[in-house]
Amino acid sequence: MEYKVGFGKTNLPIEIDDKNLLGVLHANKVDIDLVGEAEVKRALENPIGSTKIRDIVKKGDKVAIVTSDITRPMPSKLVLPFILEELEKAEIKDEDITIVFALGSHRFHTKEEKKYLVGEEIYSRYLCIDSDTKDYIHFGYTKNQTPIDIFRPVAEADKRICLGNIEFHYFAGYSGGAKAIMPGVSTRGAIQANHSRMVDEKAYAGNLNTNPVRLDIEETIEHMPIDFILNVVLNEDKEIIKAVAGHYIDAHREGCKFLDNLYKIPLKEKADIVITSIGGYPKDLNLYQAQKALDNAKHAVKEGGIIILVASCKEGLGEKVFEDWIMEAKKPEDLIERVKRKFELGGHKAAAIAMVLEKSKVFLVSELEETFVRNTFLDPFHDLQSAYNKAIEYKGKESKVILIPHGGSILPYRSEN
Repeated sequence: MEYKVGFGKTNLPIEIDDKNLLGVLHANKVDIDLVGEAEVKRALENPIGSTKIRDIVKKGDKVAIVTSDITRPMPSKLVLPFILEELEKAEIKDEDITIVFALGSHRFHTKEEKKYLVGEEIYSRYLCIDSDTKDYIHFGYTKNQTPIDIFRPVAEADKRICLGNIEFHYFAGYSGGAKAIMPGVSTRGAIQANHSRMVDEKAYAGNLNTNPVRLDIEETIEHMPIDFILNVVLNEDKEIIKAVAGHYIDAHREGCKFLDNLYKIPLKEKADIVITSIGGYPKDLNLYQAQKALDNAKHAVKEGGIIILVASCKEGLGEKVFEDWIMEAKKPEDLIERVKRKFELGGHKAAAIAMVLEKSKVFLVSELEETFVRNTFLDPFHDLQSAYNKAIEYKGKESKVILIPHGGSILPYRSEN
């Protein structure tokens, strides 16, 4: 039977014999009552494990609202008016409110980008600032010796409200929750110490309870409390289909459960061959972005199997540090050793690809030149059917196949994970 997989602004056909196909993985159907602003209002009126914002803050409090930077899909301009309305009900003055963009170790925003994130009215009415890794207060260390270094305006606030979106995160388990503080408004050294644990076998998408990265993140909050969160889950059109509000653990976990019900797909068995795509343009412009689909697909493939990653990569690798690390490595193992020695943003995704390569072969169907792809330790193809035929040749005519057309969102799992 013929299937189509997103590739750039088009689709690539693939013929898969029914006897080989274990399944095509799509999002689960879930009940959605409210969307957008109505869902945000509902969540704020029904906080989980917490009272409402208006009952948490008091007149005269200095309040820091921490929200995502421009690299994240969090719709801050839609959510913020409802948070600010709550603060107004508690008689918090405009000048006592600071909106902080959690940059982690990303670049500073331009003035226009800040306006875009919160909207003209909010930008002109409230102080909106970027976090700065050089301006911080030190609060000690976690058990794993991660420095607790928090951006000063957040650390000095009387109350902290954190916003974010929840999606699977390939080594912190999920985004959202306490990630607004660590790495959001933490120092580069603190982020490096925390993220260096990504090589631990328990640091994988969908794992919270035993994930050393997530546990370390949440230990930070014992020293730097979050008073209230509002997190959202978005569909592929970036619409809010679920909002959770309240306690930074309890509300976050409810959001994670919803995400699981939507995108976590149980497997009866793993496949010899997994075909995945990030969904085409614009997500597959470079390998740096497409890597997410590869990392999710690793949960569906048998050890020694083959993952076929379909991504145009028209703009190449997509990030300088990522490219430098890959081009400087002699073999994939070098990347894993390097990230253990010193975590570096950009390099961490190169190491993540190397960790997939430890257990499976990866074919890349792209627009990239073949020699260049081989230098990334992947097998190059320009045609999906050719890649699939080669995979069948390697693994045998009875090979079992799983197809994941939107691999950036879908998280396959088996209980042994």
